[in-house]
Amino acid sequence: MRTYAEQVAGLIGRIETEEAGAIEAGAELIADHITRADRLIYVYGPGGHSNLAAQEVFFRAGGLVNVSAILDEGTLLSGGALRSMAIERTPGYGRVVIEDNRLGAGDLLILVNAYGINAALVDAALTARERGVTVLGVSSREHADRTAPDHPARHPTRQNLHDLVDLHIDTKVPVGDAVLEIEGVPERVGAISTFANAYTLNCVMAAAIAELAERGTVPEIWRSGNAPGGDERNALFLDRFRGRVRWL
Repeated sequence: MRTYAEQVAGLIGRIETEEAGAIEAGAELIADHITRADRLIYVYGPGGHSNLAAQEVFFRAGGLVNVSAILDEGTLLSGGALRSMAIERTPGYGRVVIEDNRLGAGDLLILVNAYGINAALVDAALTARERGVTVLGVSSREHADRTAPDHPARHPTRQNLHDLVDLHIDTKVPVGDAVLEIEGVPERVGAISTFANAYTLNCVMAAAIAELAERGTVPEIWRSGNAPGGDERNALFLDRFRGRVRWL
């Protein structure tokens, strides 16, 4: 447990110190979009466990009401793990998702993926860019750069997410994700990417909330429905956002 905690803390520490500037820049993008016509912030995590990142900041206690997660069924593990992996490797799939959600000029999309290489992710980035969407990427540069060009998960163009976005935050996830070595066990255990993604996104959202407050805008924040007054507090936002946020 101690070794795992040290690995997680070390990775989070690197993100805090090395990506502070990118996180602040991402926060400013979010604040700009909210103060300018109350726009939504779309978050999509195409890839098995990367979907958890989009869910982490959507309809979340202490989170921005303006976040709209794209919870497309294709790569969700609830539809089958092998099916999820096959779809995230399918060229053209990410294009369909972006077009189906009607993202276009003036929108802001956060694309989150542990490794930053899969076909659905790259197609989502390429399509968003074609449609004039501002794209913030969250992924591991090391993992992408060190993955072979002919890896079966890659997009046919062999491109990486960090090369396709307007702003990138590097989560530093090591190749293979798992970080613990146990004597007598041939494979590493203890994945770390979910911690990295959740920490990074929550930092961006918290910084965006602070930026909004500095600009004199009172951010609209979800309260846990299990906390006193939660349902009453959240009801203030439902009429305005229920028709705009697809998965609300």
